[in-house]
Amino acid sequence: MDEDLKSIAAARGSADSAFEAYQAFLGTDPAQVDAIVDAMARAIEPEAKRLGELAVEETGYGNVPDKRVKNLFNALSVADYLRDVTTLGMLWRDDTTKVAAFGEPMGVVAALIPVTNPTSTVIFKVLSAVKAGNAIVCAPHPRGVKCGMETVRIMARVAEQMGAPKGLIQCLDQVTIQGTAELMRHRRTSVVMATGGPAMVKAAYSSGKPTLAVGAGNVPCYVHKSRAHDIGEVAEQIITSKCFDYGTACVSEQAVIADREIARELRQELKMRGAYFCTPAESDRLAKVIFAGKQAMNPERVGQSPQALADAAEFSIPPRTRILVSDETEIGWHRPLSAEKLNPILAFYEARDSDHGIDLSHRIAKFEGWGHSSVVHSDDPEIVAKFASIPTGRVLVNTPGILGGMGYSTDLEPSFMLGTGTWSGSITSDNVTALHLINIKRVAYESRPWRDIYDEYGE
Repeated sequence: MDEDLKSIAAARGSADSAFEAYQAFLGTDPAQVDAIVDAMARAIEPEAKRLGELAVEETGYGNVPDKRVKNLFNALSVADYLRDVTTLGMLWRDDTTKVAAFGEPMGVVAALIPVTNPTSTVIFKVLSAVKAGNAIVCAPHPRGVKCGMETVRIMARVAEQMGAPKGLIQCLDQVTIQGTAELMRHRRTSVVMATGGPAMVKAAYSSGKPTLAVGAGNVPCYVHKSRAHDIGEVAEQIITSKCFDYGTACVSEQAVIADREIARELRQELKMRGAYFCTPAESDRLAKVIFAGKQAMNPERVGQSPQALADAAEFSIPPRTRILVSDETEIGWHRPLSAEKLNPILAFYEARDSDHGIDLSHRIAKFEGWGHSSVVHSDDPEIVAKFASIPTGRVLVNTPGILGGMGYSTDLEPSFMLGTGTWSGSITSDNVTALHLINIKRVAYESRPWRDIYDEYGE
């Protein structure tokens, strides 16, 4: 049997058995569901580093310390958030209008897992799906099957020990594009959660099933002159966010736009904290290394260290470099480094004034990142208000892009799936949570005499 047929067979078997488990799980007391979710999260905590090691070893992307943090964010912060959220049973009631809302599971969730976050995304989606009373089948990237399966194994074993039916939480062990497509369109699949590249997201929306998907994130970061007094902190936030897990997160900053008055000082602060500003020739060589052509990132260069990227582009950098920076003035595919870069590479623009800075930010977001996220550093509320007109689902103020966007340093919902809205063809611009994985049933009593319609609208 060829690999596609094996994967299709595995997808069909998993979808069928997941549906059976879902039916057995229906009606489970919400308190028991919460206990299962808590137990899975606790089981991940001591394994966070090991799973990070497995992910880096198998995919070759990112670094272990940051993979560990990503895993723990989902096992701790996401789990803490879910503990206080009601997803099943009565959600709310209004005695005045005589309407009550009840949460019910959707069914079987087909969860597409990206190679850039092959364990942390599994943790997030499993916790969210089960919290909502669903079964889940994870479809990892072929390059992340082993670490994805191990993450699911840990969570499924604990869930079953807590009383969850066998098969409620699964991971495909035979993965091809055809097999993943079969899982998405299978008659037992109720909803698709798609995280990955543009081709995967397009396939998810073409599956014929309700789909929650994300888009690319070309995140602009505008630094206004009002932050001159704390420019060192701004520089540290930008570098920490961009170098985190070697730039594998879509919500990390992609381009810094600095007011002319503070641009020189910001450059210096970035350099002091480990930024290497490339020469024009080095930037051109870097672009050829990380892109395989127009709109095509070289998958072998995603999530690589600055040193590895510099070596590939044949130039030297200081030993403790954290990010590479390219001075840019234009936006578009004729300047590839103005696009999304899933590695520790940052574009740097100088703005004539705030209007120019906000305009550049708009143009960068619309190029390759419409709908995702944007960052502004400013102490001027009027500037923040103007910047907030940018077409992104998240506008993050005075905080690192990755930590603010995923809901750690802001009060956004903790999530590892950030919707991009209709700007980029997504159904939601929210930080996706378990609340997106339930159907809401409304029970409504008569609140006015039904015959009144003839008095009100009669001839």
